[in-house]
Amino acid sequence: MNNLLFLFLRRLRAPLITLISVYAVSIFGMTLIPGQDADGNVWYMDFFHAFYFVSYMGTTIGFGEIPYEFTDAQRMWVTFTIYATVITWLYGIGTMLAVLQEPMFGRLMRLRGFRSQVRDLQEPFYLVCGYGVTGRLLVRRLVKRGIRVVVIDVDQDRIDALELDNLVTPVPALCADASLPDVLDHAGLQHPRCVGVLALTNHDRVNLAVAIASKLLVPKRQVITRTNSDLTTANMASFGTDMIVDPFRAYADYLALAARSPHKHLVYDWLMNPRHRKLSSAYKHAEGRWIICGYGRFGRALAAAFAAEGMDMTIIDPDHDSVTPLEGAVVGVGTEAHTLIEAGVESAVGIIAGTDSDTDNLSIIMTARELNPKLTTVVRQNLHQNALVFRHSRCDYVMEPGRIIANRILAQLKTPLLSEFLQHLQQESNVWSHELLNRMSNTVGDDELDSWSVRIDSEESPAVVNMLQQGHSVPLRVLYRNPRQRDKLLPCFALLLRNADGVRILPGELTELKEGDEILCCGLGNVLRQMEWTVNNYNVLYYVITGEDPPHSLLARLLRRQEREAL
Repeated sequence: MNNLLFLFLRRLRAPLITLISVYAVSIFGMTLIPGQDADGNVWYMDFFHAFYFVSYMGTTIGFGEIPYEFTDAQRMWVTFTIYATVITWLYGIGTMLAVLQEPMFGRLMRLRGFRSQVRDLQEPFYLVCGYGVTGRLLVRRLVKRGIRVVVIDVDQDRIDALELDNLVTPVPALCADASLPDVLDHAGLQHPRCVGVLALTNHDRVNLAVAIASKLLVPKRQVITRTNSDLTTANMASFGTDMIVDPFRAYADYLALAARSPHKHLVYDWLMNPRHRKLSSAYKHAEGRWIICGYGRFGRALAAAFAAEGMDMTIIDPDHDSVTPLEGAVVGVGTEAHTLIEAGVESAVGIIAGTDSDTDNLSIIMTARELNPKLTTVVRQNLHQNALVFRHSRCDYVMEPGRIIANRILAQLKTPLLSEFLQHLQQESNVWSHELLNRMSNTVGDDELDSWSVRIDSEESPAVVNMLQQGHSVPLRVLYRNPRQRDKLLPCFALLLRNADGVRILPGELTELKEGDEILCCGLGNVLRQMEWTVNNYNVLYYVITGEDPPHSLLARLLRRQEREAL
């Protein structure tokens, strides 16, 4: 505010000085020029009446000659002051309008409004740096879950796009460089309600600067970043960045899981991706050799993930030096039929077009499909603007880095228990995963499978804690019941239960809840609010357990107890 006022007054300094000077000269002249009263005596106007006269004359031009009719000398001076004050006012107003239209003044105005919006936030919020593909997906999903967000992006077009996205809750946004600590501070980095910082720009340098500033200014604040290089990943990990998402490694692990264990992969896909793959896609799985086109960072991550799973593969890359040490590698792009034939495309079970050119990737897939129509096809999409073409490419998998990062981060933000469950998933058999997948499918059908956690404590589930402290038992199945009609079950079930005794996967419905339990649930997204109603409202929980309304007075409790004892 001080900077804004200072800038405004500094720009208006010349017109204000001119205006004050013109008024001073006009007032002084009115006191010096002699007038004449009604009796013909010489009369001089005092400073107070001169100031009064010049003030309303200069602003309205409509006046009378008071208190006596002016002499010719006074009328000549008044004529001069009329033109002088009008010109001065025009000069001052014009300068003020020019100041208001200055880009710098507009930026300061927007910054002041942005800081005011952030300062007034009363709910927990995330600070999102970067509103590209990943940032946009995350902001939409967080807002959909009722979580407040603050956005910084260096591109004004993206900030304008955010305002046009018509989100259900307002999102404070600022066009600024997120690598500057002052900007992060303005955006609420040190705000007591800020629960995490998401560095999602396309530049590792900026993401690194955001992570460093966050950890230095607020060490306990959760920081999640994306990265495009191993060097930056190691740097971020060295000072305790909470989560670092490398889209190439993440997708390489995802594909390796799909190739090795299709049902386990589908469980992972249903829990991580809102647009999960169909159950029938698991039956298209075939074991055998894969072809990887492109041996850049993505190709190397794929090769490492496939090698870790003991899978057979053939690499195609135009760089002779990089593929020479690899056994069976072929030099070429993969867009030519003879290169794919040399790589043995007729006997392969899958092909991955992973170069940094969308055109080459689509060409590789089309050529390979002509040579072997049974191939499982995976294509890397580099530009979001090409999404329409890739959506109609009929590939089995389309790798979109922005969507991968968004899904990973959202899963972490929803509940850390999900990561723990996915680690346990790796140790389970494919048959176990198949059974779990069937249960998921029976619960939500083709709709989106959501996941959330419930903690049994006085803050998140006070009704359950109250019931336990009164000596009642609360089985896990109580959470599955519809709070409006207890004989109906909600479309959900528990994936994991964690407490001081350890971790239990797929806990049974009769498991007795205890204070301190953490439960990971999955099901339809609208179930969460109904479950929250049950665990927070004692009357609702009492009805769900007993089928009766709770007694609200001591007499009613005594009568209810006597009735039960009589039975």
